[in-house]
Amino acid sequence: MGVAPASRATPVWQWPVDPPRSVVRPYVAPATPYSAGHRGVDLRATDGGTVYAPADGVVHFSGIVVDRPVLSIRHPGGLISSYEPVESALASGTAVRRGEVVGMVLAAHCVPAACVHMGVRLDGEYVSPLLYLGDVPRSVLLPTRPLSASVRLG
Repeated sequence: MGVAPASRATPVWQWPVDPPRSVVRPYVAPATPYSAGHRGVDLRATDGGTVYAPADGVVHFSGIVVDRPVLSIRHPGGLISSYEPVESALASGTAVRRGEVVGMVLAAHCVPAACVHMGVRLDGEYVSPLLYLGDVPRSVLLPTRPLSASVRLG
């Protein structure tokens, strides 16, 4: 769970918010489909800031869910990205292009600072949006203790 199938090429999307970009709260995969977790990432943003389409797609949903505005975009390959709280004038069925303005951030999610919750579903299952966003530095594992002379590769 939480990893795209190896048989599919993973697209590289652009970030939906302006720089500087940072993750306020990471993706936390639930143990089961109905368990607690954080099914997306919270990206630092500014109140009234612009939200961009990360890739080409079609607006899947634009409206209120419970008490906040949500925008979802259907992308090729069984992917749907979603953003909240994002106010958008786009209607379902509207085609969007990578980098196109699709909405505006409302400061209601990460109080006191504004942020955008970005979720991604692959064939209906939530996965980490960081699998698709470009310019994410790779993790580098560093040793926690010095290597002995017999273990050093050379």
